[in-house]
Amino acid sequence: MILPEMQFDYAVLYFENLHISKKVKKLLNDNSYSFRINKNIKQTLDLIEQYHKDSWIKDEYKQTLLNLQNYPNNLGFEIFSSEIIDKTTNQIVAAEIGYKIGAIYTSLSGFYRKEKKYNNYGKLQLVLLGKYLLNNGYKIWNLGHPYMKYKFDLGATLLSRIEFIKQLKKYRDLKI
Repeated sequence: MILPEMQFDYAVLYFENLHISKKVKKLLNDNSYSFRINKNIKQTLDLIEQYHKDSWIKDEYKQTLLNLQNYPNNLGFEIFSSEIIDKTTNQIVAAEIGYKIGAIYTSLSGFYRKEKKYNNYGKLQLVLLGKYLLNNGYKIWNLGHPYMKYKFDLGATLLSRIEFIKQLKKYRDLKI
């Protein structure tokens, strides 16, 4: 069973606040990568586990996430991955796993390759995911723990648990 982690505060992105750095703007015009949704959730999970040596995505949890791919979508729940692929090598170079409930997307974990030629590809993946979410009717993006600077660089707002729960109630039943 997966239960949401209740936190004291949340980093939440409202899409009108999405910030795109100059370096990512430059990458957006590059034709050396492709962005895709849900092409290989298992591979994305494997890469996250390899990247984060102390990953909380262990075998049992990973299998639960994979099983959720086939969960009946009548509740507005869906697990999915977003990936940046290097067109030359056909490798995933940045990706994340997350889920939707109604019109809310929640990030779980991600990774990016550390090689110099992939500088800022993790941020690129986040920006492209943000644009995808906006274009597909999502209302908020729950980035989770508010302890990482990149979330606020992306444009996130800090919400208390009470404020987050209000947003959750407001958007969880919207069908998109």
